[in-house]
Amino acid sequence: MRVLGLDPSLTSTGYGIIEYDQNVWNAIQYGVIKSSPRLPFHQRINTIRLEIEDLIKKHRPEEIAIENPFYAHNIKTAMLLGQVRGAILVAIASHDCSLHEYSALEIKKAVTGYGQSEKDQVNFMVRTLLHIDDDNMPLDASDALATAVCHANSRIFQEKINRSQET
Repeated sequence: MRVLGLDPSLTSTGYGIIEYDQNVWNAIQYGVIKSSPRLPFHQRINTIRLEIEDLIKKHRPEEIAIENPFYAHNIKTAMLLGQVRGAILVAIASHDCSLHEYSALEIKKAVTGYGQSEKDQVNFMVRTLLHIDDDNMPLDASDALATAVCHANSRIFQEKINRSQET
């Protein structure tokens, strides 16, 4: 199973692609998409959309998981993030990919066991789980990888439940 995890943001959208096969996790690629603050807003979100589309074309994930923001510090931030998410959702829909959304609490709990974990704790656990030796991994990238791991764990658990019900 190949999963693309996304952590939307106007300034630094995190992405991470993982593969799970026969109880082995592998990080395929991770990073951040940065749009120039000098560009007009509509071009900034288009940059993010195009980068997401390129990742989908290149890596062909079976499923995509995205962090669903639960709150924002103010209404302007919430509106900007909503528009960035909209651009990302259009990119995903244009490639007819399966989309799954998780709250930050669900993601943190899946990776660290504690839903109120700090970003650096998530980063450490993601690097540990995926055997990544990168002390400089951007926090947005580790959040995106955590989103992918959360989804993969959910899928694996659901498949086990389905198999147990068949017998």
